[in-house]
Amino acid sequence: MKGAAIKIEHLVKTFPDGTRALRDISFEVQPGEFLVIIGLSGSGKSTLMRCINRMIEPTSGKISVDGVDITALSPEEMRRLRRSMGMIFQQFNLVKRSSVLTNVLSGRLGYLRPSWALMNYFPRAEVDRAMANLARVGIPEKARTRADQLSGGQQQRVGIARALMQEPTLILADEPVASLDPATSHSVLSLHFLSLARRYGTRIIALKDGEVVFDGLPADIDERRFREIYGEDAVEVEIV
Repeated sequence: MKGAAIKIEHLVKTFPDGTRALRDISFEVQPGEFLVIIGLSGSGKSTLMRCINRMIEPTSGKISVDGVDITALSPEEMRRLRRSMGMIFQQFNLVKRSSVLTNVLSGRLGYLRPSWALMNYFPRAEVDRAMANLARVGIPEKARTRADQLSGGQQQRVGIARALMQEPTLILADEPVASLDPATSHSVLSLHFLSLARRYGTRIIALKDGEVVFDGLPADIDERRFREIYGEDAVEVEIV
């Protein structure tokens, strides 16, 4: 995965009820960078993720991916771009009555003939790719199991395998390990606590009330700095 460059310029999102979730956000991400965004609940992390792939439309500002202004793309152009943008959802977004294998294969739908999807047909090479990604997240034996028979942690791993199927240049992960045990969290390079963010991230951005309040190296934010930002009562950080 070669990675993609992202540029966020003066991004603002105000919801119809007047809530201003993002307040003039600007930053850049270089190809290959492992950016971790931290913040307490309601700080704007999920809104930012959904603006980047335009699941939520920004109120104002500009988002560029590899030099392409995605805020100016048509819905059809955006659908094509999303093929290279993997998204790992906090709530899994699986088809519960379908098998694990079918859910993972759905990550390739943007690259296959629409008629194949209607017939639930996938070439052998795609099935092999799906099985390899299930092995990568540690549950190849669950391939034929219905998704609704899995634990929350297993469903989250299916979501990760599905994102990997896209062979994306960019992966957006919204609390991808909220349901995983600590050992599994380490094994899939996931982040739910500040110590993990500092261990795996190459850069950390902290959001507070929709604004960037820290942007720097993981070594420069520890528990003391975290409490300076969020207050002495802040004991756990949420991460995307």
